[in-house]
Amino acid sequence: MSVLLHSGRRVDARGEVDDAWLLLEGERITSTGRGVSSAPYADESIDVDGARILPGFVDIHGHGGGAAAYDAGGEELERALAAHRPHGTTRQVVSLVANPLEQLEASLRGIAELSHRDPRVLGAHLEGPFLSPAHKGAHNPEFLIDPSADAVGRLLAAADGTLRQITIAPELPGALEAITRFSAEDVAVAVGHTDADAALVRKAFDHGARLLTHAFNAMRPIHHRAPGPVVAALDDERVALELILDGTHVHPSVARMLFASAPGRVALVTDAMAAAAAADGDYRLGSLDVEVRDGVARIAGTDTIAGSTLTQDTALRLALRELDLPLADVSAALSLTPARALGLDDDFGLLAAGHAADVVVLDDDDRVSRVWAAGVEVERD
Repeated sequence: MSVLLHSGRRVDARGEVDDAWLLLEGERITSTGRGVSSAPYADESIDVDGARILPGFVDIHGHGGGAAAYDAGGEELERALAAHRPHGTTRQVVSLVANPLEQLEASLRGIAELSHRDPRVLGAHLEGPFLSPAHKGAHNPEFLIDPSADAVGRLLAAADGTLRQITIAPELPGALEAITRFSAEDVAVAVGHTDADAALVRKAFDHGARLLTHAFNAMRPIHHRAPGPVVAALDDERVALELILDGTHVHPSVARMLFASAPGRVALVTDAMAAAAAADGDYRLGSLDVEVRDGVARIAGTDTIAGSTLTQDTALRLALRELDLPLADVSAALSLTPARALGLDDDFGLLAAGHAADVVVLDDDDRVSRVWAAGVEVERD
């Protein structure tokens, strides 16, 4: 069935267009234009009455939502993914925390099966197990290992071509070789959870890493004589920087500085755990107990942040209101930049002919009113 959205303001990384229309046919946008009189016939015609139309959001780093966890797999994984879609997230990468290698292999096989039958699931992101114990964050230190050739091979085999991203601390033994190998397999390698200095991070980028996992968090800070991973990433035009814009992980003033320093290279991610789109309470993140109070998740009994309770529409509003960014720039950070970081920008991130029929309609309060993912409208409560 074809769907025509018309009489709206089209907004994506290229800018804004008034009195715009776009035609969705199957899983693709087949044409776009201006002025309803020039629009083609469609089985369903929807007047959005001046509302802003954005590309669907692409979340390349998340762990759960709707009181369900991605690590659990099966029906719980699908329920967690579904919790984010009414908030505008139309394509998702399933992130896994550090677990025993055999468990990660089983999780990767399950994600591969799901991504083969559901195009909205882009594949897997291994945030663990190749992380620094000094910056482990909410990862169980018992399950952190070095990236040996055997471990790398086992994980690649289990994913069967659906491993989209992996986070690696480049100071670990064998890390640079692993970065080269993963990159050769079209896996986007991210530097993160690391104690590496700027020089080593630059070396990781030269070996093929192209992302920085949640900038500023779980890594050395910026120092005027020791710039650290963030500055190394800012200096390299090949690198995108993940940012968790929830008001807790990174101060809005620092987030604003990041956008100004790396235009077009900041990818807004949720790093959401099970409490996203759910209530405060006690949860699990991998093998760890997590307490969520006032919307902030922490490892039980500690001050360590354990993911977020963020949905991408909330990040959008914070970017507009706290950072005072243009909507086109925010759209890029939610859609095109994360898609490009995974090499998927030919399919996702723009409202253009040939791109995926992933669409978000915003109301006057910058809230999501309607969503289409792969050409099908997402049900809302």
